[in-house]
Amino acid sequence: YIEKKSNLSQKGDAWVYGDAKVYGDAWVFEDAKVFEDAKVYGNAKVYEDAKVYEDAKVYGNARVSEDAKVYGNAKVYGDAKVYGDAKVSEDAKVYGNAKVFEDAKVYGDAKVFEDAKVFEDAKVYGDAKVYGYAWVFEDAKVYGYAKVYGYAKITSGIIK
Repeated sequence: YIEKKSNLSQKGDAWVYGDAKVYGDAWVFEDAKVFEDAKVYGNAKVYEDAKVYEDAKVYGNARVSEDAKVYGNAKVYGDAKVYGDAKVSEDAKVYGNAKVFEDAKVYGDAKVFEDAKVFEDAKVYGDAKVYGYAWVFEDAKVYGYAKVYGYAKITSGIIK
Protein backbone atom coordinates (compact mmCIF):
# COMPACT_ATOMS: atom_id res chain seq x y z
CA TYR A 1 0.00 0.00 0.00
CA ILE A 2 1.25 3.44 -0.87
CA GLU A 3 -0.92 6.40 -0.01
CA LYS A 4 0.12 8.54 -2.95
CA LYS A 5 2.37 8.47 -5.97
CA SER A 6 5.01 10.62 -4.26
CA ASN A 7 5.62 7.90 -1.61
CA LEU A 8 7.41 5.66 -4.12
CA SER A 9 9.97 6.85 -6.64
CA GLN A 10 9.41 5.87 -10.24
CA LYS A 11 13.17 6.00 -10.83
CA GLY A 12 15.45 3.19 -9.73
CA ASP A 13 14.10 -0.15 -8.54
CA ALA A 14 12.35 0.77 -5.28
CA TRP A 15 9.53 -1.56 -4.19
CA VAL A 16 6.77 -1.65 -1.63
CA TYR A 17 5.04 -5.01 -1.48
CA GLY A 18 3.31 -7.60 0.66
CA ASP A 19 1.22 -5.91 3.34
CA ALA A 20 3.73 -3.07 3.76
CA LYS A 21 2.46 0.51 3.98
CA VAL A 22 4.14 3.77 3.04
CA TYR A 23 2.19 6.91 3.73
CA GLY A 24 2.24 10.53 4.89
CA ASP A 25 5.23 12.32 3.37
CA ALA A 26 7.45 9.23 3.58
CA TRP A 27 9.50 8.36 0.53
CA VAL A 28 11.00 5.09 -0.69
CA PHE A 29 13.45 5.53 -3.54
CA GLU A 30 16.50 4.30 -5.45
CA ASP A 31 16.69 0.50 -4.89
CA ALA A 32 15.12 0.34 -1.41
CA LYS A 33 12.57 -2.30 -0.46
CA VAL A 34 9.75 -2.14 2.09
CA PHE A 35 7.85 -5.38 2.46
CA GLU A 36 5.95 -7.90 4.58
CA ASP A 37 4.06 -5.86 7.26
CA ALA A 38 6.53 -2.97 7.56
CA LYS A 39 5.37 0.64 7.82
CA VAL A 40 7.19 3.78 6.71
CA TYR A 41 5.46 7.06 7.42
CA GLY A 42 5.74 10.66 8.55
CA ASN A 43 8.70 12.27 6.75
CA ALA A 44 10.83 9.11 6.84
CA LYS A 45 13.07 8.18 3.93
CA VAL A 46 14.24 4.70 2.94
CA TYR A 47 16.71 4.68 0.05
CA GLU A 48 19.76 3.28 -1.71
CA ASP A 49 19.65 -0.50 -1.10
CA ALA A 50 18.05 -0.36 2.36
CA LYS A 51 15.40 -2.85 3.44
CA VAL A 52 12.59 -2.45 5.98
CA TYR A 53 10.56 -5.57 6.56
CA GLU A 54 8.66 -7.93 8.85
CA ASP A 55 6.78 -5.67 11.33
CA ALA A 56 9.37 -2.88 11.48
CA LYS A 57 8.40 0.79 11.56
CA VAL A 58 10.38 3.77 10.29
CA TYR A 59 8.78 7.14 10.93
CA GLY A 60 9.20 10.76 11.92
CA ASN A 61 12.21 12.21 10.09
CA ALA A 62 14.19 8.96 10.28
CA ARG A 63 16.50 7.85 7.47
CA VAL A 64 17.45 4.29 6.54
CA SER A 65 19.97 4.06 3.72
CA GLU A 66 22.86 2.31 2.00
CA ASP A 67 22.58 -1.46 2.74
CA ALA A 68 20.99 -1.10 6.18
CA LYS A 69 18.23 -3.42 7.34
CA VAL A 70 15.45 -2.70 9.84
CA TYR A 71 13.30 -5.71 10.64
CA GLY A 72 11.46 -7.72 13.26
CA ASN A 73 9.45 -5.34 15.45
CA ALA A 74 12.20 -2.72 15.39
CA LYS A 75 11.41 0.98 15.34
CA VAL A 76 13.54 3.79 13.93
CA TYR A 77 12.10 7.24 14.45
CA GLY A 78 12.63 10.87 15.32
CA ASP A 79 15.70 12.14 13.45
CA ALA A 80 17.56 8.82 13.76
CA LYS A 81 19.74 7.47 10.96
CA VAL A 82 20.58 3.84 10.20
CA TYR A 83 23.01 3.31 7.34
CA GLY A 84 26.00 1.38 6.01
CA ASP A 85 25.51 -2.34 6.61
CA ALA A 86 23.88 -1.74 10.00
CA LYS A 87 21.05 -3.92 11.26
CA VAL A 88 18.31 -2.97 13.72
CA SER A 89 16.07 -5.89 14.61
CA GLU A 90 13.85 -7.74 17.05
CA ASP A 91 12.25 -5.14 19.40
CA ALA A 92 15.10 -2.62 19.27
CA LYS A 93 14.46 1.12 19.08
CA VAL A 94 16.70 3.79 17.56
CA TYR A 95 15.40 7.31 17.98
CA GLY A 96 16.13 10.94 18.72
CA ASN A 97 19.27 11.99 16.82
CA ALA A 98 20.92 8.58 17.24
CA LYS A 99 23.00 6.99 14.50
CA VAL A 100 23.67 3.30 13.87
CA PHE A 101 26.04 2.67 10.98
CA GLU A 102 28.85 0.70 9.37
CA ASP A 103 28.44 -2.95 10.48
CA ALA A 104 26.80 -2.24 13.84
CA LYS A 105 23.90 -4.31 15.15
CA VAL A 106 21.20 -3.24 17.59
CA TYR A 107 18.73 -5.94 18.59
CA GLY A 108 16.73 -7.53 21.37
CA ASP A 109 15.02 -4.83 23.45
CA ALA A 110 17.99 -2.46 23.15
CA LYS A 111 17.52 1.29 22.81
CA VAL A 112 19.86 3.79 21.19
CA PHE A 113 18.66 7.35 21.53
CA GLU A 114 19.38 11.04 22.05
CA ASP A 115 22.68 11.77 20.21
CA ALA A 116 24.30 8.35 20.71
CA LYS A 117 26.25 6.52 17.99
CA VAL A 118 26.78 2.80 17.51
CA PHE A 119 29.15 1.96 14.68
CA GLU A 120 31.95 -0.14 13.23
CA ASP A 121 31.38 -3.76 14.42
CA ALA A 122 29.71 -2.89 17.72
CA LYS A 123 26.69 -4.74 19.06
CA VAL A 124 24.05 -3.43 21.46
CA TYR A 125 21.46 -5.96 22.55
CA GLY A 126 19.39 -7.40 25.36
CA ASP A 127 17.87 -4.57 27.41
CA ALA A 128 20.91 -2.30 27.00
CA LYS A 129 20.57 1.45 26.54
CA VAL A 130 23.01 3.77 24.81
CA TYR A 131 22.13 7.44 25.03
CA GLY A 132 23.33 10.97 25.60
CA TYR A 133 26.41 11.58 23.46
CA ALA A 134 27.83 8.10 24.05
CA TRP A 135 29.64 6.15 21.34
CA VAL A 136 29.87 2.37 21.16
CA PHE A 137 32.23 1.27 18.41
CA GLU A 138 35.08 -0.95 17.20
CA ASP A 139 34.10 -4.45 18.40
CA ALA A 140 32.42 -3.47 21.68
CA LYS A 141 29.43 -5.43 22.96
CA VAL A 142 26.91 -3.79 25.27
CA TYR A 143 24.13 -6.02 26.53
CA GLY A 144 22.05 -7.19 29.45
CA TYR A 145 20.80 -4.20 31.43
CA ALA A 146 23.89 -2.08 30.74
CA LYS A 147 23.56 1.67 30.28
CA VAL A 148 26.14 3.68 28.39
CA TYR A 149 25.49 7.41 28.49
CA GLY A 150 26.88 10.89 28.83
CA TYR A 151 30.06 11.29 26.78
CA ALA A 152 31.24 7.69 27.28
CA LYS A 153 33.23 6.03 24.51
CA ILE A 154 33.24 2.22 24.54
CA THR A 155 35.67 0.83 21.98
CA SER A 156 36.12 -2.82 22.82
CA GLY A 157 35.28 -5.49 25.32
CA ILE A 158 32.01 -6.42 26.89
CA ILE A 159 29.76 -4.19 29.00
CA LYS A 160 26.86 -5.93 30.70
